[in-house]
Amino acid sequence: MYWTEFLTVALIHLLAVASPGPDFAVVVRESVTHGRRAGTWTAFGVGTAIFLHVGYSLLGIGLIVSQSIVLFNALKWLAAAYLVYIGIKALRSGPATPAAEDAAAPVVERTPRGAFVAGFMTNGLNPKATLFFLSLFTVVINPHTPLAIQAGYGVYLAVATGLWFCLVAMLFSQQRVRAGFARMGHWFDRTMGAVLVALGIKIAFTEMH
Repeated sequence: MYWTEFLTVALIHLLAVASPGPDFAVVVRESVTHGRRAGTWTAFGVGTAIFLHVGYSLLGIGLIVSQSIVLFNALKWLAAAYLVYIGIKALRSGPATPAAEDAAAPVVERTPRGAFVAGFMTNGLNPKATLFFLSLFTVVINPHTPLAIQAGYGVYLAVATGLWFCLVAMLFSQQRVRAGFARMGHWFDRTMGAVLVALGIKIAFTEMH
């Protein structure tokens, strides 16, 4: 009975999650810089943050945020500040030592908690994600759909997002890929830093529709 609605939700989510954004940039950077383990934990963080969006969408809090310019602006500036902060840290990356350049992308130690928080914060604070889930649960999903079914959609969205970014982490943490990025040295970090800063600035100028 709800298969058509579910497939619509799944298709919209696929198009949204496959579109490069802050989540993609952070997972790629963690995977290339710190290895597969860190990239995977970052992916878990992004996927877990989806439960946050689903939760407040089901409770109707997202509607309140969308109607409050003050709350919306507070959220977007917090998200923008976080992305700019981690972007500037990456921009300040210095050149690798000659010995390090000869090594095939040495893994820099990264705690699972740090990687998880990076993913969770990036997705959880993104106001575009807030608007996406709000529109999904108010426009695409019929309000008369049982709460249990809507919660089921939410679980799917979280798991699918986590799995997608786990695949991204696996791809960008492969030795050959990491070695290729390592040859670019600190310029990769600086490029990703510039991307994150640009995304932060873009979010800062996001307006409520």
